[in-house]
Amino acid sequence: MAELAHNYNEDSIRSLEPREHIRLRPGMYIGKLGDGSSPDDGIYILVKEVIDNSIDEHVMGFGKTIDIKISDHKVQVRDYGRGIPLGKVIDCVSKINTGGKYDSKAFQKSVGLNGVGTKAVNALSGQFRIQSVRDGKMKAAEFEKGVLTQDFELQESNQRNGTMTVFVPDETIFKNFQFNPDYLENQIWNYVYLNAGLTINFNGKKFYSENGLLDLLRNKADEESMRYPIIHLKGEDIEIALTHGNDYGEEYYSFVNGQYTTMGGTHLTAFRTALVKTLRDFYKKDYDATDIRGSVIGAISLRVQEPVFESQTKTKLGSIDMGPDGPAVNTYINDFIKEHLDNYLRMNPATAEALKKRIEQSERERKDMAGVKKLANQRAKKANLHNRKLRDCRLHFNEDKDEKSLLSTLFITEGDSASGSITKSRNVDVEAVFSLRGKPLNCFGMKKKVVYENEEFNLLQHALNIEEGLDGLRYNRVVIATDADVDGMHIRLLLLTFFLQFFPDLVKNGHVYILETPLFRVRNKKDTIYCYNETEKQQAIEKLGKRPEITRFKGLGEISPDEFGKFIGENIKLKPVILHKDTTIQKMLGYFMGKNTPERQNFIIDNLKIEKDIVEEVYA
Repeated sequence: MAELAHNYNEDSIRSLEPREHIRLRPGMYIGKLGDGSSPDDGIYILVKEVIDNSIDEHVMGFGKTIDIKISDHKVQVRDYGRGIPLGKVIDCVSKINTGGKYDSKAFQKSVGLNGVGTKAVNALSGQFRIQSVRDGKMKAAEFEKGVLTQDFELQESNQRNGTMTVFVPDETIFKNFQFNPDYLENQIWNYVYLNAGLTINFNGKKFYSENGLLDLLRNKADEESMRYPIIHLKGEDIEIALTHGNDYGEEYYSFVNGQYTTMGGTHLTAFRTALVKTLRDFYKKDYDATDIRGSVIGAISLRVQEPVFESQTKTKLGSIDMGPDGPAVNTYINDFIKEHLDNYLRMNPATAEALKKRIEQSERERKDMAGVKKLANQRAKKANLHNRKLRDCRLHFNEDKDEKSLLSTLFITEGDSASGSITKSRNVDVEAVFSLRGKPLNCFGMKKKVVYENEEFNLLQHALNIEEGLDGLRYNRVVIATDADVDGMHIRLLLLTFFLQFFPDLVKNGHVYILETPLFRVRNKKDTIYCYNETEKQQAIEKLGKRPEITRFKGLGEISPDEFGKFIGENIKLKPVILHKDTTIQKMLGYFMGKNTPERQNFIIDNLKIEKDIVEEVYA
């Protein structure tokens, strides 16, 4: 300590250029890095920041089409707006605090990150090219890791006005990353929902929406399970869509200035509060808030001047006013819903009656569960959850404001050996372990009462802290870690059934993952390679040569804690559980987990030979 104090002098103080600071502390600008397995990983923030600038041009009335091409690692975005002023092309993508968004008259309610977004993309890209076309002239420049490498001369061009950005994320920062097409498509759908009339061409597929959030809910909700037609309300700076379904939980999509605020914020809180107050007043009955919001599917989009977010990546809106002379966001939303939702229900009595019946159904179900719920909570306390079932971590998703809490992970394991190995090798700051006892119950078609009656489900629910919804969720990532055998697959399916049946918003909001662990270890005296499939095994054998030792891992308990540390740390491989927009939860669960049907029997027969071949090949 004395030596450190002695060496603290002028040489200890270091000043960083903005580019250096972005590269040294990328998390301050784009959140967590990740490998692309999570929708909030940095590579998607990079894509978003570039597209945001093109969206701003569209919002300003310039350009109705955006062309996007994304391959394994390369991103290309071309808009047909005004194009960056040619004399400022290099400055706009390399100098911090340079951009048109500081001119409030030009960009009143912009999407992009003022003065930082594209510069961060440039600094964090191994290759970056910017090209602007304006009135028959074109200016282009190329960079590597934020450093200018080619400053092209101004030249004549017959291309349409607009800007093209091409970049490849720096593989020294984003290690082993891969773009997930489902995440990208979801991002792009959100752009077109929020900008009715905009066309985005993505990898040859056209994305377009004419009805905004109404289209969003039509694609997100199962039309057959909707209790009434979608309520669609639209004002100058606000748009809301709302319906109720049959699934448990609450499902919301919230946006500010085109930014998908995945963690909600002031506007979403105000929406939920105003919905309860308005419906209580309309029906003249003091319904419980959970009964009103139970099974709700809603979306809200807000446009405000200079929004204040709680993080650099803008996933949660803080307190803000609608403008310099406007009301607070919560007041504005409350007044809008109070007037427009009340008017809508008075003009649509059939919808009002259907909504009332859904609320009263939730009320009956809640009261029916009250006794069981009380006993279950008492049992959970007596079970000493945090010692017997749960090895907890220090940082939690909805409790700690630390950026690391985004990495908070709960591994759900089967058996003591697997949970023991993960427990010994985990990062105790952000990784927790929940140990299952035996196979979970197949809960398909059951009422939520079973969550409290079944000890394993009850304890898992308490560990996650999702009894009252996702507001208290303690882990950003819920990882199913089961063996890569038939029993492990069955347990995985039973857990997914549990989540989809009773907590579908946990899956829909991208919190559930499958842990991919290696099937093989190939090694010689010098090197060890872990392989996740047969192809990787053959490649490892060829690389190591001379008949290396090959081990087939049949269960997680066979993997030592030291080896597990290599799989659940930086190099963790997680497969996200994603519901496609045309997926109906109850139909899907009915097919896989319901009584045997001719359709499922035929599927098994048709695929039995393929499955048999795979098993024989893996164990050969």
